[in-house]
Amino acid sequence: MGLTDEERKSVVQFRMEKAKNTLSEIELLTDNALWQTAANRLYYACYYAVTALLLQNAIVAKTHQGVINQMGLHFVTTDIFSQKEGRLYRRLFELRQDGDYSDWVMLFEDDVIPLIEPAKKFIDKIEKLIS
Repeated sequence: MGLTDEERKSVVQFRMEKAKNTLSEIELLTDNALWQTAANRLYYACYYAVTALLLQNAIVAKTHQGVINQMGLHFVTTDIFSQKEGRLYRRLFELRQDGDYSDWVMLFEDDVIPLIEPAKKFIDKIEKLIS
């Protein structure tokens, strides 16, 4: 990416702010039973945080699948994140894909609500690692 250390730090901070701002949208969406959109925002909140973590560590990924793979390779297989946390991130991606692109899939409260607290903890953990 060719960023200076200062530029990298700024982008990492911006992505973490974006993750937290996106996470704050979830309550409004769930209060209005907008489950597909809530799943989308939940995934993207985690995605922004993971891309911040990768950038902090000079790890490059060019696609969403690449971000998932790099997260697994550098942070799950090394036990920085648990297998459960790795599965959570992958599940959020799959749920977002289904909600956004599948013609025959409808998401409901039971699909989204159980993932909110684990996603918040996931983002908090990334923020602590970056600090």
